[in-house]
Amino acid sequence: MARTFLYLVAGLIVLVLAGLLALRFFADALTSIAFVPRAAFTRPTPLAASIYDDPGMWFARPGLRNDPVRWLPEGARRGGPNGAAVFFIHPTSYLSRDRWNAPLDDAVSRWRAELFVRGMASPFGDAAEVWAPRYRQAAIGAFLTDRPEANQAVDLAYGDVLEAFDTFIAHEPKDRPIVLAGHSQGALHLIRLLRDRVAGKPLADRIAAAYAIGWAVSPQHDLPAMGLPACNAPDQAGCVMSWQSFAEPASPPEVRAGFPAARALDGKRRLDAPPLCTNPLTGGAGANAPASADLGTLIPNLTFTSGKLVPKAVAARCDARGLLLIEGGPERGPPDMGPFVLPGNNYHVYDIPLFWANLRADADRRIAAWRAQAERAPR
Repeated sequence: MARTFLYLVAGLIVLVLAGLLALRFFADALTSIAFVPRAAFTRPTPLAASIYDDPGMWFARPGLRNDPVRWLPEGARRGGPNGAAVFFIHPTSYLSRDRWNAPLDDAVSRWRAELFVRGMASPFGDAAEVWAPRYRQAAIGAFLTDRPEANQAVDLAYGDVLEAFDTFIAHEPKDRPIVLAGHSQGALHLIRLLRDRVAGKPLADRIAAAYAIGWAVSPQHDLPAMGLPACNAPDQAGCVMSWQSFAEPASPPEVRAGFPAARALDGKRRLDAPPLCTNPLTGGAGANAPASADLGTLIPNLTFTSGKLVPKAVAARCDARGLLLIEGGPERGPPDMGPFVLPGNNYHVYDIPLFWANLRADADRRIAAWRAQAERAPR
C-alpha cells in the first residue's frame, strides 16, 4: 500500500510541474524558452489501422494485469460493481521540448501518465470496465504559446483519443451505461469528443455522466455543442460535471486569445463568461456545501509514505467567477494537501483527490439513475 501511494504522489508531483506551466499561461519568456518546442510541427507517421485493438496501447482496459485504476487509498473499500464502462483520458505528462507531441515510445512520459491514471481514475475503480488509452499527447509547451503549431499538436492528440474511443465503444455491449472522464488536457479532449461522438447521436442515451475536470467548460460556448446539460442534481443521469479548485484569495490564470485553452467549441473565446462550476460535494444540486458533505478527501502524510481518506475535511462553494473555492472543516482553512499548490492558490493538482470519495459516490449514483431511466423507457 505504501509503495503504491508513493507512485501516486510521484504522479502528483509531476502533474504539479505540468499544471504549473499549463494553467498559468503567462507570457513568461523564460518559461517559453524552457518548454515551448522550437522545431516546426511535423506530423508523425499515422497510427497503424486498428492499433487500439492492441492491449499495449492502453494503460487500463479489461484483461490487463496490475490495472492501475483498481488502487484504493487507506480507509476505502472496494464497492459493489456498478456495471458501467468508463473511458478516462489522462492529463499532460510530456514535458520535453524536442517535439510537439509525445512519441508513444517515450518511456518517461509513459511512466508519468500511468501514475496519473492510477491516482485520478481510481475513483472509478468500481466500474465493470475502465479504459484509459495511451495517446500522442500535446507537449506541455503547446499550452504556453499561441503559435499555430500548438493547435496542430492538440488536434493530433485529439485524433488519437477519438480512435481509442471508437475502439472502446466497439467493444462495449449496447445496454451498458458509459461514464466519460478526463482531467486537464484530458478534459479538453473530452469536451471535443462529446461534440463529435455524443451530441445528437444515439450514443448520448448511453452516457450516465461526463466529468470534464480541471479545464474550463463554457456554458455559453461549449456546453450547447456537447449534447449534455450541466448536472444540477446528484441523481441526474446524462449530464456534465466540471470544476476547477482554488482556495481564497484565488487568482485564476489568464488565458490569452489564440491558445488552445481559449478556443471554445463554437469558435469563440471560452472565457468570455465564467466557466461551468458544478460542486462535487452536492452533485450540482447547490453551489455551497459544508465540510460535513465531504465523504473523504485523499490526503497524503507528511513523508508521502501513505495516504488516507479523511471525511469532513473540505467545504466547497462555486463563486461568481466559476471557481470552486475550498475551505477546511472547523478551522475553516483549506486542508493541508502538501506543498504542491500552484500559484494563485490553485489546487489543480488536487481537483480529484480533494473529492475522491464524493466523485466515486457521484458516479455510482448517476449510473444507478441511468439504469432506472432505462428500465422505465418503452421497449
